[in-house]
Amino acid sequence: MGKPLKVGIIGCGAIIAQYLTNFRRLDQIELVAVADLDPARAQAVAMDYEGVRAVTVEELLAADDVELVLNLTIPAAHAEVALKAIAAGKSVYGEKPLAASTAEARQVLDAARQAGVAVGCAPDTVLGTGIQTARKAIDDGLIGAPVSATATMVTPGHERWHPNPDFYYQPGGGPLLDMGPYYVTALVTLLGPVVSVMGAASHTRNTRTIGSGPRQGQEVPVDIDSHVTGVLVHASGALSTLFMSFDAVKSKSPNIEIHGELGSLVVPDPNHFDGDVRLFSLGADEWDTLPVSAGYVDSGRGFGIADLASTPPGEEPRAGGELAYHVLEVMESVLESARTGAAVAIQSTAKRPDTVSLTVLSTEMEGLQVQESTS
Repeated sequence: MGKPLKVGIIGCGAIIAQYLTNFRRLDQIELVAVADLDPARAQAVAMDYEGVRAVTVEELLAADDVELVLNLTIPAAHAEVALKAIAAGKSVYGEKPLAASTAEARQVLDAARQAGVAVGCAPDTVLGTGIQTARKAIDDGLIGAPVSATATMVTPGHERWHPNPDFYYQPGGGPLLDMGPYYVTALVTLLGPVVSVMGAASHTRNTRTIGSGPRQGQEVPVDIDSHVTGVLVHASGALSTLFMSFDAVKSKSPNIEIHGELGSLVVPDPNHFDGDVRLFSLGADEWDTLPVSAGYVDSGRGFGIADLASTPPGEEPRAGGELAYHVLEVMESVLESARTGAAVAIQSTAKRPDTVSLTVLSTEMEGLQVQESTS
């Protein structure tokens, strides 16, 4: 692997804890600096992570020992921070989405191309053993030619548990833009890029009541559609149906199900890195759980950066900017179709990322035999 990739983090909110846990066990990454608009939050991270210094955003961007900026700011700031990092000659990796709009995301990709730096973006959940085992099953022909897929995400609303759920019900929020990146990224990884979409959307009520925390009982306005359905036409000819809702109560449908001529796959939750993949083959009597056969073992947030670190210069990383842009355009287009009632052609494309061979990256797992699931 060579020397580790030196990383600086901008944004020390709640999500940083998961990255820090995994950085400690990945030899491919060396965290050197953190920054936040609230200096106390950056200082708290630095005090708990040996060898890391707390700096201002400007100091981090100017630091000679920062090769990649991990952008954990709010979505509205993703493009601004990424562009500043690129202008400073640094590669960037961001939380989803790549930017607040495809227009901003295109600026990021164009700037990175001109600067000769890499762009990566969450979700990297698709690199774990769950989605990758399903991907290998499809590539190995276990379901024959893929015909269709369904992707289902149902929750009665984040206001039931989130103390400040306002963002989820304002433009830029909603079930598709919030959770869709996990599902659409998984569908593109499994079935390839999308060429056109159709969408429909609705909402059940104009306000939501906060259910917990200091603002319990307060109402927040709903200015977006909170229930979205979309049909994605893949370049392969397969059709995927999205069902994303903050309005429904519960579902027994699998998070993702893939149907082919010779069988059907139940794919684990794309918001997780692992999980069982189940296959029902044509003529079989029952579902079989497939052995774990691909993906980064015991992975978590940050493994996409380790994967980027091992990607040869000039090649697109698996959790790369072009894939993130394509996913963002697909979601924007579903919402546009829902507004206009017309199908929308997708202008971008993305290479179906290469399968991840069954791989141990974590130092905590080294020397341990990978156990294949047979339950």
